[in-house]
Amino acid sequence: MAAAINGFKVTELSPGFGAEISDFNAAEDMTEENFGCLQEVVTTSHIKLARILQHDELFDVSNIEADGSIVHPDSPRGQANKGNSLFHVDSSFNPRRAGYSLLLAHELPPAGTGGKTAFADTRTAFDDLDSETKEDLLVNDYVAAHSILHSRKLAAPEYFADVDPSKFPMGRHKIVQRHERSGRMNLYIAAHIHHIENVSEEKSRILLEKIFNHATQPRYVIEVEWKQPGDLVIWDNTCTMHRVISGPYSAKYRRDMRRATVHDSSSTAWGLNEHSTVRQGLP
Repeated sequence: MAAAINGFKVTELSPGFGAEISDFNAAEDMTEENFGCLQEVVTTSHIKLARILQHDELFDVSNIEADGSIVHPDSPRGQANKGNSLFHVDSSFNPRRAGYSLLLAHELPPAGTGGKTAFADTRTAFDDLDSETKEDLLVNDYVAAHSILHSRKLAAPEYFADVDPSKFPMGRHKIVQRHERSGRMNLYIAAHIHHIENVSEEKSRILLEKIFNHATQPRYVIEVEWKQPGDLVIWDNTCTMHRVISGPYSAKYRRDMRRATVHDSSSTAWGLNEHSTVRQGLP
């Protein structure tokens, strides 16, 4: 389904989840009126896009080193970047989690060499859970412990073999939450989850594996094919998981992406964590 709004086109990518905005230049067409329309479309309180595009406020998530060379897959940064290929949400491992994220393409690898970004709809995934699992989650109101070191170790187990995530701080968040902007129930899950609190290690593993595999089925996932520099994607980390679909580009071709992320402003932004400025990553 497509609709024209103020001269630009909004095309739904999947029913109720994901939309493509075209015929719009964020650097030139960001009038107050257009910003209001975009804000309504994505229901976001993100940093004003015009300001982002004019100032150095974007975080480098490329595979390019400072000297312009491509990050070697075996380097520390290359190994850590492997975690981006797992479905995750931004900053769930920090005391205050991330709200909206923006990803802007500066340089793209050749088409067909990888680098697409996939997004999983965790609200619809919750709706479709079997009744037994849904009741278990609602009745027990489980709390999950999120660790960036855990997801890095999952993605690069040999490199991070000596790292024990349990020795470091974790972000604590309830698995089932009501997404405040939409009013829908949601699975707040990610590859960052190290364990579920107050259950056995085996039960934690089995339950996490079940709901994670359920939520990442193809019917809940859309894949964004980056078409040209200047393409921009915005998503809500509180109800959407995302991952980079790797390919030959990672070692052969440049992929220059910039990310800006803002803190979540909902009542569950801090989860069950102390209000602290200590962070293990952005924001």
